[in-house]
Amino acid sequence: MRIPAGPSLAANPIKPPATDWGRPVPSSTPTPSASKPAKSSTPKPSPSPKTSRTEKPEARVAVPPPPVEAPVQSSEAPARSSSPQLTAKEAYGIHGRYQRGLSAAQARKDQEAMGKLEHGLALEMTRAGFKTAKMEGTSLASGIWPNPKVWIPRHVEGSADWFVAISYEPGVARVIDVMSSAPGGWRLVASAADARATPGRFPKIATDSEGYATSLSENVSGLAATPQQVARAHLASLERAEADPRFADGPWTSEAVLFWQQERAQLEEANWRLTLDYRLEGPIRAMRTSDGGALVWYGARSTEVRKAQQEGAQVTLKGSAAVRTANKSFAHSVSATYGRMYVTYIPPAGSTDPARVLGEWSDVLESHGD
Repeated sequence: MRIPAGPSLAANPIKPPATDWGRPVPSSTPTPSASKPAKSSTPKPSPSPKTSRTEKPEARVAVPPPPVEAPVQSSEAPARSSSPQLTAKEAYGIHGRYQRGLSAAQARKDQEAMGKLEHGLALEMTRAGFKTAKMEGTSLASGIWPNPKVWIPRHVEGSADWFVAISYEPGVARVIDVMSSAPGGWRLVASAADARATPGRFPKIATDSEGYATSLSENVSGLAATPQQVARAHLASLERAEADPRFADGPWTSEAVLFWQQERAQLEEANWRLTLDYRLEGPIRAMRTSDGGALVWYGARSTEVRKAQQEGAQVTLKGSAAVRTANKSFAHSVSATYGRMYVTYIPPAGSTDPARVLGEWSDVLESHGD
């Protein structure tokens, strides 16, 4: 897992009025930043793509027993079947092999090897990161995150088995990986990290008497909103560049929105227009927390398009998007597409607490301009 650097952005953007989770907030023109924009805009991509993990010596992965807590009653009981239930020992082994394989692939920038380690958008993002590093001529740090802990949902007939592995190293990051069974074997399908000096408070995952977690559907009841509603509302807030009061402030909510508001204002001053598009991609996975809420993992593909409204100022991207466009300046248009993954906490029904986005992974997939 590669760590994203947290954005350095101001807070307290103007917020739209609260609405029911089931209905989207009407779109409106975002309030521009109060700061004076430059005459010639020099945009940068949205909050930094995740970079390679901190180098660590490879070590044997410990295999502690699964966490055991008092059972939590759920409106959606886990289905039982005669299929073999994944054990904690097996889960630690699967994640350990993934980490060792990823470390070796990072060291070589081996895109082919990643096909046996990751799947879907996660695979596309990692391969894109390898391509960016190759174009930039930089190496990728490799190593193993220490002391992961796993939470394994009960097997559900007809659904792919999956589990979560969480590693936390104080002062470095908290990393959350999601592994899922696939026809070719186990693969990483989602990941997110919080690299802030003090990561956001992480909820306790509920387990039954045998230490297993509960998997929830994307439309499960008993929460402040369904996982699908929360995922769509979060992405809609980013796409409109309007903060949503149903989410707590933070780097992947209010601060990202403020960044886009300031970016749009700066571009408009230079006679450029910014268009944002965030689309949900892949399955939504959810797991019950001990307070009756849920942790939710979801991915998205976002595209940011900047177009000149008249000749004049030129635009140069920053970060990975700049590497993918050879650090060129553009007079007419430029676009960048990112893969993004998030983990978000949803409080239980009746709670007045907001939803909290607890981590992100983003990587530029492609960038073009003229």
